[in-house]
Amino acid sequence: MDILRVAVFGAGQMGSGIAQVFAQAGLDVVLIDTEPGFVDRGMQTIVKYLGRSAEKKKITAKERDDSLARIRGTTNAHEAAGCGLVLEAIIEDRQLKQTLFRELDAMLPPEVVFASNTSSISITSLAAATKRPALFVGMHFFNPVPVMKLVEVIRGAQTSDETMAVIHGLCQRLGKTPVEVRDFPGFISNRILMPYLNESMFALMEGVATKEAIDAIAKLGFNQSMGPLELADFIGLDTCLHIMEVLYDGFRDPRFRPCPLLRQMVAAGQHGRKSGRGFYDYSSA
Repeated sequence: MDILRVAVFGAGQMGSGIAQVFAQAGLDVVLIDTEPGFVDRGMQTIVKYLGRSAEKKKITAKERDDSLARIRGTTNAHEAAGCGLVLEAIIEDRQLKQTLFRELDAMLPPEVVFASNTSSISITSLAAATKRPALFVGMHFFNPVPVMKLVEVIRGAQTSDETMAVIHGLCQRLGKTPVEVRDFPGFISNRILMPYLNESMFALMEGVATKEAIDAIAKLGFNQSMGPLELADFIGLDTCLHIMEVLYDGFRDPRFRPCPLLRQMVAAGQHGRKSGRGFYDYSSA
């Protein structure tokens, strides 16, 4: 199967980045969201990123213009017709994702491949909302999408070998490195990463060290570019909490219990960089 046209649902930070890398790889892309403002912001993000890349001579002006010409933003879900792949990158809410895939399944031909960019929700459970579980796969991109090379490719309980082969080939066309994992809570990346961030929050809550000290130890001792609390702010504390809850619900293991401080901060609307405040203050950024 040769995929030439892709629909990306969700024009946020991840969705716009995914649309961009598809377009840069030569595919036609329809970027779809529920509100014109969301679509406009997503398109503006792509224009800004490609513009910076051209200014830094990472791509030519022609490559920038050609990539932009391949992307069309819309609020009309029916414009996904004619796409070989539909990729969902909406918020991490199982019911919303299942509803979207159920609607798309009824709307689109049975040979269209469905993919989700979810970072933790069961691919098998999302595929169950459709009549095409063999053509359903997880494609977990990493932020920032144009820079990060990894794509975690998640095989659901009924994902076919043919579908996996198509997605592996597509990732390579994007210049990404596909790594296959099975469908367990948090997959591999977040099963490892989130407990690390969560334990750092426990250390802060218990007064073991200041946030600056915890992050300095990780950066200087583990050779990390960002400390765990800074990274949690970058990811979004609400997203971290959601993933920890998926892990805890999936395994029922106390080691995945979300830190009470994390719950408190999310309840207070302190979600990290995107809200202007998390473990650090970004109001002047």
